[in-house]
Amino acid sequence: MHAKTSANTTPTNPLLDFSGMPRFADIKPEHVEPAIRGLIDENRALIERLTADPATPTWDDFVSPMDEAGERLGRAWGVVGHLHSVFDVPAWREAYNAMLPEISRFFAEVGQNLALFQKYKALHDSAEFATLSPVRQRILEHALRDFRLSGAELPDAQKPRFQEIQEEQSQLAAKFSENLLDATNAHAEWISDGAGLAGIPEDARQAARAAAEAEGKEGWKFTLQMPSYLPVLQYADDRELRARMYRAYATRASELGNPELDNGPLIGRILALRDEEARMLGYRNFAEVSLVPKMADTPEQVLGFLHDLAARAKPFAEKDLEELKAFAKAELGLDTLEPWDVAYASEKLREQRYAYSDQEVKQYFPEPKVLDGLFGVIRALYRVDILPDEAPSWDPDVRFFRIEKEGELVGHFYLDLHARSTKRGGAWMDSARSRHRNTWGSDTPVAYLVCNFPGPVGGKPATFTHDDVLTLFHECGHGLHHLLTQVDELAVSGIHGVEWDAVELPSQFMENFCWEWDVLQGMTAHVDTGEPLPRALYDKMIAAKNFQSGMQTVRQLEFSMFDLRLHGEIDASSGPVPIERVMSLLNEVRKEVAVMIPPAWHRFPHSFSHIFAGGYAAGYYSYKWAEVLSADAFAAFEEAGAGRGSLLDPETGERFWREILAVGGSRPALDSFKAFRGREPKVDALLRHSGMVAQA
Repeated sequence: MHAKTSANTTPTNPLLDFSGMPRFADIKPEHVEPAIRGLIDENRALIERLTADPATPTWDDFVSPMDEAGERLGRAWGVVGHLHSVFDVPAWREAYNAMLPEISRFFAEVGQNLALFQKYKALHDSAEFATLSPVRQRILEHALRDFRLSGAELPDAQKPRFQEIQEEQSQLAAKFSENLLDATNAHAEWISDGAGLAGIPEDARQAARAAAEAEGKEGWKFTLQMPSYLPVLQYADDRELRARMYRAYATRASELGNPELDNGPLIGRILALRDEEARMLGYRNFAEVSLVPKMADTPEQVLGFLHDLAARAKPFAEKDLEELKAFAKAELGLDTLEPWDVAYASEKLREQRYAYSDQEVKQYFPEPKVLDGLFGVIRALYRVDILPDEAPSWDPDVRFFRIEKEGELVGHFYLDLHARSTKRGGAWMDSARSRHRNTWGSDTPVAYLVCNFPGPVGGKPATFTHDDVLTLFHECGHGLHHLLTQVDELAVSGIHGVEWDAVELPSQFMENFCWEWDVLQGMTAHVDTGEPLPRALYDKMIAAKNFQSGMQTVRQLEFSMFDLRLHGEIDASSGPVPIERVMSLLNEVRKEVAVMIPPAWHRFPHSFSHIFAGGYAAGYYSYKWAEVLSADAFAAFEEAGAGRGSLLDPETGERFWREILAVGGSRPALDSFKAFRGREPKVDALLRHSGMVAQA
C-alpha cells in the first residue's frame, strides 16, 4: 500500500506522502480510513514475512524494516491524532474515532505477537548482539520489556481479551477528551450590563465582546476556555459571577451537567480495565505496570518521595492560606474565603504586598517580543539559529520555523499559540517526525508546539502573562529535547525511549530562564510604549516569585498522590469503580496534603485528562520528580554564571545539549543527569528555588 515517493511521483492520498512536511492543505477526513488501513495491512504483511523467515534475524534484515514500516504508520496516524486535537470539528472527530479501534487493535496485536517476540529474543541472544552498539542493545532490551508488558507471553486463550482491553481503553480516552472539550464549550456567561465587568482587564473584555459579536449578539460572552475563564476568576469584582464560573468549570463533564458528557462512568470503566490488564500481566496493580519503564522503582518509593515533599511543603502552604484568609477578611470584607475567591484575593494580596499585578506585567510581554527573546535564549545556549520557514498548516494562525546550526538544517517546528473552540485545552509538544537514518537517507526531526494563549485583540499583538511565558518556555524545552537529538535510531531518538518521569526535565529546566533579568530585558517591550520591563517591576516579580508556592506545591502533590493511590490501591477486580469511591480516595488524599478543600460538588477527576486521556496514569508524580532534576540541572548554570551577570553560558549549554538533549533515550536518564552534573541529583535546589527553605 505504501506509495514510494520520488521527485516525479506523489501519492494520490496526501496522508501517504512522507517526502516532506504533512500536506495539511490537502489532507481531508476521507483520506484517513484508506491510508491508515493500507499502512496497517503493509505492516501486517511485513510482520508475516519476517516471522515466517527461518533465518536468525539480524538488525538490518529485521529491526530496520520493522522500524521503517512502523514509522510510516506512526507518522500518518500522528497527523490524524494531531488534527483531532487542534481541529476537532465533527468530520475529523468521526474520522479519528472510526479508525481508533483499528489502530489500537493493530498495536495490541503486534505487542502480543509471540512469533515477533521470539524474533527479537533470537536477535538478543545471537552472536550479533555483542557487536551492536550500546544504543541498539538498549533498544532490543526495551523491545523485549515492551512485548512482555503488551501481553506477548500471555497464554493464547487470554490474548483476545487483553487486546479488547487495549482497544476499549483507547476509545474511552478519546471519549474522555471529547466530553471535556464539549462540556467546556457548552457553558457561557453572557453579560449585558457593563457594570458587571468591573475589575476585568480591558483585553479580556475586548475578547469577550468579540466573542459575542461573532455570534451576532450584544454584550459580552465569557467561556470556560482558559484565556476567558482565568481573568474572570482573578479580577472580576462580581463575586456571584466568579462563583457561577467556578462551579461551571469545576463540574465540567460530570453528572452535575449534561448527562451525555459525564466522564464519571468512563473513569470507573478505565480503572477497571487498567486493573484487569495489570492482573493479567502478573502485577498487583496498574501503578506497578506504569513504573516498569520509568526511573522510579516502586509505587512505595514514589509515595515516600511525595510524602516527604508534602511534609516539607505543607507548613509553608498553611502559612500562605492563613495570610490570604486574614487579608481577604480585613481588606476585602470576605469573612469566609470561598474557592472562587482564592484567585481574586491572591491577586489583590499580590498587588498590595508587591505593588504590581499580573495584568501590569502582561503589557510588557507582546507575542513578537517574547518569541524573539525565547529564540535568543536558545541561540545563546546552543549556538543555533531559528528562522521563519513555510509549510502547509491546519490554521492560518500557525507559524513554522527551521533550526540551523552553522548553516546546516537541524529540524523544524510548528507553533500554534492561540486558543480556539476546536482545540483541546492546555499546552503540549508532540512529534510530527523523528530524527532517524533509514534506507533512503536521513530525516530531520519536526515538532508541534501547541498552547492556548489569548490571541490578538483590538489591532494590537497578543500579550502574555508571565505564566504564559513560562508555559511557552516549558513546551519549547520539550521541543528542543526532540529537535536537538543526535541519535539516529528511531526508538530512542529525541523524546522516544526517555523514561516518562524524566521527560519533563528539559521542559521544566527551560522555565528557569524566564526569571533571569538578562533574559527578560531582551524579551519585553510595553505593548503601547515599547519600553522594556522596568527593573523595579522585575524586582517585585522576583520578590513575589514564591508567592503561595507552598499552596501550589501541595496542590501538585495532591494530584500526584491521588493518581498513584488510585492506580495502586483501588480494587477494581469486580468491575467499574463507582465514582463515589474515586471521590472518597481524593478526599483522603486532601486530608493529608491539601490546605484548601474544594466544595463537595467539585468534580476534579472528571477533567483530569493527564491520567485518563493523556498517558500520565500512575505517572503524574513525574512533574515533581523531574522538577528535582531540572532545578538541580539549572543550578549548574547558576554556578557557571555566578559573578558574570548572565546565566546564558554557552559552555554549560553545550554540555547540557551533549549529555541530556542529544542522547534522547539512548541511555538511562539518571546516567545522562550524572554525566551532566557529575553526581546524583539533590532536592536542595528545588526547595531553594521554591522558597521552601526555613529561614535561619
